[in-house]
Amino acid sequence: MSTSRLALAGGRPAVPPGAFGRRPVVTGRERRSINAFLNRPDFGVGLAASARPSNLLAGQWADYLGVKHCLAVNSGTAALHMCIAALDIGPGDEVIVPALTFWASAAAVLHHNAIPVFVDVEPRTFGMDPAKIEASITPFTKAIMPVHLHGMPAEMGKILKIARKHGLKVISDACQAHGSQYKGRKIGAIEDAAGFSMEVSKPLSSGSEGGLFVTNNDLTFERAKMLRQFGERIIPGRKREYNAFGVGWNYRISEFGAVFGLAQLERLDTTTRKRRRCCDMISSGLKQLKGVKPPFTPADRDPVYFNYVVEFSPADAGVDMEARPFRECMEKALRSEGVPMGTWQNIPVPAQAVFLKKNAYGKGCPWKCQHYRGSVSYRPEDYPETLRFLESHSYLGPFGGKIVPETRELAERCLEGFHKVFDNLDRVLALLNPAQKGKRATA
Repeated sequence: MSTSRLALAGGRPAVPPGAFGRRPVVTGRERRSINAFLNRPDFGVGLAASARPSNLLAGQWADYLGVKHCLAVNSGTAALHMCIAALDIGPGDEVIVPALTFWASAAAVLHHNAIPVFVDVEPRTFGMDPAKIEASITPFTKAIMPVHLHGMPAEMGKILKIARKHGLKVISDACQAHGSQYKGRKIGAIEDAAGFSMEVSKPLSSGSEGGLFVTNNDLTFERAKMLRQFGERIIPGRKREYNAFGVGWNYRISEFGAVFGLAQLERLDTTTRKRRRCCDMISSGLKQLKGVKPPFTPADRDPVYFNYVVEFSPADAGVDMEARPFRECMEKALRSEGVPMGTWQNIPVPAQAVFLKKNAYGKGCPWKCQHYRGSVSYRPEDYPETLRFLESHSYLGPFGGKIVPETRELAERCLEGFHKVFDNLDRVLALLNPAQKGKRATA
C-alpha cells in the first residue's frame, strides 16, 4: 500500500507540475525547416510542384505506408470525405460506421449526401464489431468505415472478409492511428482508401490542421485529385484550364503545415516506440490494482496509443457505486495527483442531435431527399457496448494538449499516482463521495 499522503488531503502530487509535455513536440528540426522555407523567395505560388513540401510529404507518407498514392490535404475530415467521394459513394448510398468515434467519421459520409448506418463496438478493443456488420447491410450499403480509435487497429481481417463477400468498399478512419499495424501491415495500406489527420495533437502533426488521403487504386486517386482542388484536372507542367469536371473543394494543405509535418515524420517511429514502451509499463503496473483495467491489445495488433485508455470498475474494486460517478471520482483523484485523466465525449455519435433530428443541412436531407430509398433509425440504446465504454472509460494524457507518457520516469510517476489513489480508495471515496454512495460492497 502507498504510504504517501493523498494530494486530495494536502499531500504532494505523484506527478509534479510541468512534468507532462504538450503536443506537438517542437524541436530544432521543425524550427530550422520552417525558417529555411520562409527564407525561400518562391515559397508561395511560384514554387515548383516537385519541390512543394505538400508533394514531398505525400510521397514520403506513401513510402512509409507502402501504398501507391497519397495526397496531403487540410484536415482528416477532408481526407475521409475524399475517400467517400473518390470511391463513388454519394446520394442514397449507405456507409457503415461504428457508434463510438469522433463525429467527423459520420460527417464525412453526410458531406457527400450519403447515409451513416451505425454498429456497436467490440467489448475489449472498442473497434467496430465485425459480428454486428452483416445485420446492418442493405441493398443501399456501399462501404464499411472501421475507425482505429485511440490508435488501436480494428479487426481488419474479418471486416475485409465481410466486405469482399458483399462487394463493399472499406475506408479506414485512421486519423489517430499513424503507424499502427494489423498482422504486421500498416493501417492505411490494406483498405480501398484511408484518411489520416495531422491536427495539432495527432501522432503526426502539421502544427495546426492537416490530413493525408491514401489509396492503392489509380482511378480512386485521380478522382481524389480533382476533389481536392475545385473539380479541376490540374497536371504539373501543363497550363491550368480552369475547367471543373464536377464539384470539388479547396482541400489543399498549407505548405507551412507540410514543412512541419515532414520534420515530424522523421522521428515518428522513434516517438511511437517510446510511447509504446511507457504504455506497456503502465499496463503492467495497473494489472496489480483492483478497480482499474489497462487497455487490451490483441496479439496481432500494434497500437500507437494516441490515447491511453483505462476502464474504471467499481465492481472489481468492491465498491457499491455506479460506473459513471465512480469514474468521475477516480478522474478527479488522479488529476489531483498530476495524472491528467478525462473523457472527450459522453454520448454515442448516433445520439447526437443531427441524427436524432435527421436534418443535416436543411429540409431533412439527406434522409428525406428523394434519392434515398432506405430507412435507418438512430437509437442510443442499440449500442450497449458504446454506452458502457462512455460510462466507465477514461483517457490518460490528451487533455490540454498533453502527451501520453514517453519517458520511463513519467510512466513511473503516473503509476505512483494510480497506486496512491487505489491503495487508499476508502479515503478517496470519503473525500469525494461523502453522500455514502461509494461504500464498500458487502457480501
